[in-house]
Amino acid sequence: MTAFRRSASSLSAYASPLEKGLGELLSEHLRFTTGRSASPSEVRSWDRSLPVLASDLVDAGLGDVEMLVEYRLPLSGKRVDVVLAGHHPETNDHSYVVVELKQWSEAESWEEDAAMVLVPHQPGGPKLHPVLQVRGYCEYIGDFVSSVTDPEKQLRGVAYLHNAYDPAVNDLFDLPQDDKGRLFTAQRRGEFLSFLRSRLAPLSGAESADHLLSGRIRPGRQLMKVAAAEVKERTQFTLLDEQRTAFQMVMHAVERAHEEDHKTAVIISGGPGSGKSVIALSLLGELSRKGVGTMHATGSKAFTTTMRKVAGKRSTRVKELFKYFNSFMEASKNQFEVLICDESHRIRETSANRYTKAKLRTGRPQVDELLSAARVPVFLLDEHQVVRPGEMGTVRTIREHAEARGMRVHEINLKGQFRCGGSELYEEWVLRLLGLAPGGPVPWSGDDGFSLSMAASPDEMEQALRPALEQGYTARLSAGYCWPWSKAAKDRPLENDVRIGDWERPWNSRLDSWLPGVPPSALWATEEGGFDQVGCVYTAQGFEYDWSGVILGPDLLFRDGHLVIDRAANRDPAMGKKTTDEEAEALIRNTYKVLLTRGMRGTVLYSTDPETQEYLVSLVGGGGLS
Repeated sequence: MTAFRRSASSLSAYASPLEKGLGELLSEHLRFTTGRSASPSEVRSWDRSLPVLASDLVDAGLGDVEMLVEYRLPLSGKRVDVVLAGHHPETNDHSYVVVELKQWSEAESWEEDAAMVLVPHQPGGPKLHPVLQVRGYCEYIGDFVSSVTDPEKQLRGVAYLHNAYDPAVNDLFDLPQDDKGRLFTAQRRGEFLSFLRSRLAPLSGAESADHLLSGRIRPGRQLMKVAAAEVKERTQFTLLDEQRTAFQMVMHAVERAHEEDHKTAVIISGGPGSGKSVIALSLLGELSRKGVGTMHATGSKAFTTTMRKVAGKRSTRVKELFKYFNSFMEASKNQFEVLICDESHRIRETSANRYTKAKLRTGRPQVDELLSAARVPVFLLDEHQVVRPGEMGTVRTIREHAEARGMRVHEINLKGQFRCGGSELYEEWVLRLLGLAPGGPVPWSGDDGFSLSMAASPDEMEQALRPALEQGYTARLSAGYCWPWSKAAKDRPLENDVRIGDWERPWNSRLDSWLPGVPPSALWATEEGGFDQVGCVYTAQGFEYDWSGVILGPDLLFRDGHLVIDRAANRDPAMGKKTTDEEAEALIRNTYKVLLTRGMRGTVLYSTDPETQEYLVSLVGGGGLS
């Protein structure tokens, strides 16, 4: 929650053309707090907008109000232009006004969509309406900053277009306004000053600023109430009777840790379809209902995006409960009561990347950050889904780090307890086929609830699975990372990079936005249109669909009686020169384990290598879905 702090009267001095250097001061602050340099446009924006707001505050008699510039939202990389901190003129309680500053002189609604606006001469296309932008900031602060104890009374939000007059931005007033989002222009400066006086007293705001910046970060009671209703009301998150066992063990660990004032780590391991994510979301809903500060985190963009979409379908606020593993580098000890770490096999060695500021490049293990952040960290994982160099989420690793911190550890293995779908017999067959379980490959003996078949070609695989879509089932095609992957662009179709004989298809999109009929990367496994692209392990991992078609590439071959790895045939750029042959073999085997266990009703296989294809046919038999 870092911010550049000055009183309004101090900052207003920069309104004089004789005074220079505000942009440089803020640039230095940004470099120190984030490690990145400000762009020239950011510097110009600070120089032109902040002195205007400061002068308005002085003219309103509020020169002692504190201005928190570039206030960083907790657990987020987003920054708010300004938060005004002071005391309410009637109650003397802490009072905060969140301000989104725009230099726009004109703007209009985009294609009659009041939520989006077009700004002439500005690149980047349509932009979010500034009232919605500042309203989101207010809700986020109210939801996560514990020092804001009564958001409805203490928080207000405004968008200030200080260069604009009403006729040039008239469309923007079509969007309804409320206490968390009001719109003011240069033409309405008098109204703006009156509004500021109604929310802030002519007193020093330093104490209120201190109070805001020192507040603990945790989900607020209002957000937990919303999350409890949102998650609990969705029937697909209802626990099966057998799942209740694992669920109750976690709830007991939470209660015991609280009563005994002792940290406890809970590790839940299980294969695909064992209900790990169902347990995670059920815990989030139940703990939120009980008022226990709980967060959900994963290491997967695709998985987190989908969780936000599904669990927060009717409330954008609930989406903020879903974070990434690297969001907790600066979290204080026991900042949360419970941190649910789903897909924990994707925990990395450290959270640092090329964008991490220098002072945070400490080499601290990511698992230690997660263990420290909550009184009860809960880890849900499948050890056979470690598919990328640097991933280290195993039961042993988590247990060792937890015990080194003096934590009690509860371990729950879901194997044999229950399954939400799929086939335990098939999962065991896959593990033995890939050499991930002892005993060696065996012929497929069949399972009444699961279909396994071979396709003679990718085209036959596609034709076998497409009718399932027409019947209302979900189906996807995926493959090992053995083909080139062209860059995607918004203005052209995807390239057909996966070429096998006369059959060719594109990889799933790399973009975060929709192309015509093509879902974004993170939604390939769940949104309509995904069947027409070939998914890779990074977009398939964490998801399940009814029917799965898997293309085994030339990096997995049957030779001399067993399956071997040909690392040279793998094109995954993540598997660089530093990855040893032993590590590469384990990662490729785990990759195919993930791809082969996504289907809950059945799987269709095809290998590009004739000898491997012949061997698989000998194990599986002929084609056709049942």
